[in-house]
Amino acid sequence: MRTLISSAFVSLDGVVEAPGGEPGYRNSGWTFKDVEFLPEVYALKEREQQEAGAMLLGRVSYEAFSPVWPAMEEFTQYKAIPKYVVSTTLTEDDLVDNWGETTILRSLDEVAALKETEGGPIIVHGSATLNRALSDAGLIDRYHLLVFPLLLGAGKRLFSTTDKDTQKLKLVEHETYVNGIQMNVFDVVR
Repeated sequence: MRTLISSAFVSLDGVVEAPGGEPGYRNSGWTFKDVEFLPEVYALKEREQQEAGAMLLGRVSYEAFSPVWPAMEEFTQYKAIPKYVVSTTLTEDDLVDNWGETTILRSLDEVAALKETEGGPIIVHGSATLNRALSDAGLIDRYHLLVFPLLLGAGKRLFSTTDKDTQKLKLVEHETYVNGIQMNVFDVVR
């Protein structure tokens, strides 16, 4: 069974919206404009590319990343791995042709079936709505969180507000950087 990893830049109050400068959000670009940049903070991101066997995205994140990431030098390793987009509205004609193999999944049941296949970890980037649905369905196995020392208030949240049983996590790796960012890796306890 493959490990499904949710990877996110997240504010202390749980906001994941527009960390890199995406338009339409009041605090857009908060990862770079509000906290000192330190390259060592992003070592986890490089490791994710080395270890990932596939990438899983929601439609909105796919539409944001697919025109940009294929040409970015820092994301070249993602070009070679299979990508899966969870969407009920995306069509084959909407997929870019320069980012490698991409498959549209229509349901969380198809995500669960993907986890049962052979291969390395499946990494989820962005995809706030998808992350909440995956969590509620018990499909996330691990969280890779870079927690920024910011309170952003409004914005899309990483974590679901569904009234559900407590989900226990086990901290398996952590580091705090001089700029206040915390790297936390949690395994979901089953």
